[in-house]
Amino acid sequence: MTLQQFRYIVTLDEKRHFASAAEFCHVSQPALTTQLKKFEQEIGIQIFDRTQVPLKPTELGLEIISKARKILRDVNEIEDYVINQKNTDTGIIKIGVINTLSPYIIPLAIKNIQSALPKVKFIINESSTLELIKSLKEGKIDIALMATPTGNSNLKEFYVFTEHFVAYLNPSHKMRQQDYFLFDTDSSEKLLMLKKEFCYNSQILKICNMKQEAQVFEHFNFEASSIETLKNLTLSDLGFSILPELATIREKAEQNIKYFKNFKPARDISLVVSHSFSKTLILEKLKFAIWKSIPEYIQNREGYKIIRWDDSPYFRAKLK
Repeated sequence: MTLQQFRYIVTLDEKRHFASAAEFCHVSQPALTTQLKKFEQEIGIQIFDRTQVPLKPTELGLEIISKARKILRDVNEIEDYVINQKNTDTGIIKIGVINTLSPYIIPLAIKNIQSALPKVKFIINESSTLELIKSLKEGKIDIALMATPTGNSNLKEFYVFTEHFVAYLNPSHKMRQQDYFLFDTDSSEKLLMLKKEFCYNSQILKICNMKQEAQVFEHFNFEASSIETLKNLTLSDLGFSILPELATIREKAEQNIKYFKNFKPARDISLVVSHSFSKTLILEKLKFAIWKSIPEYIQNREGYKIIRWDDSPYFRAKLK
């Protein structure tokens, strides 16, 4: 039993002629006749009396045609609903943004987002990557703005832009006067990282070819939880950091910000949703509004190396 067979018997009831029904359905008459026979054989009931001219439904056939017509009407309503959902740009949308991006991208993009989607109320919160993935799975948020790929086949990713990592050097760092940054293992003990930001930390360790965090502070344990804290610790000459570039865009003239010399580590930033998310128009407008908000030199980038976090042994070890 198929929807196409339902359409054939409903059309036959309306046209009462095989040739006319076949022409209306854009199929050959033998094809339509074959499908009708298959349907009748499957249910064990003859739907049309072929001896009548014009064609006439049997008594039971009338009941089946009526139910088929209702099913097709319901299917059409579902199709209309899906189309409307995809094309809607109204409602309430809950967005989660990773901690290492939210303080920098939201102030840049919020006006463009409001302009692009004036009828949508956005509820925005920042959280860790793992919390965002959990919230997407549980339906607590609709969209996550985060570093990808996630490595999760149950989520759909829509790429927005690529962001470089840069070195953020403390006042006494030996490379502060150089044009570019070159990481060496002698500096590893002074590399500042974040508390429980396992995805971000995984990327930093990959960039520096390290297996685990170093013990930076000898006489106390300080677990930083934000990029701004890392920056202030760095400026206080307590170590150096490797930061996403948007965290430094207001300080471009500063001597302590350096690009890498040997390669260009970067992360892809994407909008991530569950497979059940259907509001594609909102997603497309949101994606373009964010992309339009970032500096032009970040929009047009080539030759970078994407640093993943989902395949890091460090990341997997932290989840145990």
